[in-house]
Amino acid sequence: MPTTFHEVRFPLRLSLTTSGGPVRRVDIVNLSNGREVRNARFFGSRRAYDAGSGVRSVADLYEVLDFFEARGGGLYGFRFRDPVDWSSAPPGIAPDRLDQVIGTGDGVTAVFQLAKTYGDAGGGFRREIAKPVAGSLVLAVGGVAVGPGQFSLDATTGRVTFGPGAVPAAGAAVTAGFEFDVPVRFDTERIDISLQAFNAGRIPTIPLVEIMP
Repeated sequence: MPTTFHEVRFPLRLSLTTSGGPVRRVDIVNLSNGREVRNARFFGSRRAYDAGSGVRSVADLYEVLDFFEARGGGLYGFRFRDPVDWSSAPPGIAPDRLDQVIGTGDGVTAVFQLAKTYGDAGGGFRREIAKPVAGSLVLAVGGVAVGPGQFSLDATTGRVTFGPGAVPAAGAAVTAGFEFDVPVRFDTERIDISLQAFNAGRIPTIPLVEIMP
C-alpha cells in the first residue's frame, strides 16, 4: 500500500503566526431537571490550524502554492510545527531527559512509544507523539542519562528502541525530552491567492487538520 504521508515539514517561518490548537468534540444533552449529560465523541483532542496569517510576500505565496501542489492538496499528510506546543517542555525551556514519563521498565520490553502528558490535580491526558524531530531526543532510565549509542529512535513513528544491555530494568521509570511536529493535511481543496500590491499578497485562509499518520 503506498504511503499517504510525506516526511516533510510545512515551511517553519510561515507557521510561526499560525492560529489554532486542540479541538474537543463533546456531545451535550440538556435534561429536564436542568442537569447535563456530557459525552466525549473522541478519546482525545484533534488539532486544527489556519496558517494563512503567515503569508505576506509573493515569495510566501509561491512557497505555499508549491507545497500545496507537492502534497496533492489534502492527498498526502505532512509535518507541521505547532507555534506553541512543539516540545516536551513548556515554551522557552529546552527539552530535558526528565520531562515526560513514557513507560516503566520490566526487564524485557525494549520498545517504548514517545508521549506527552497534559494534566493537573483534576485529571490528565496522555498524547502519543508519532512525529518527533530527529536528533532532539534525550532519555533517562531511573533518572540516569542514557547515552545516544544505547537506543535508537524511529522519527516516523515515535518509537524508541533500547539496544542489548540497555533494556530498562523492572520498575525503572523511562523518561524523555524531545521536540516534535504534528501530522496534518490540508483541510481544503483550493488555495485562494490574492495579490494586494507589488511583491505583496496574502492567502486569507490555509486550513490544516491533524491526522493519524
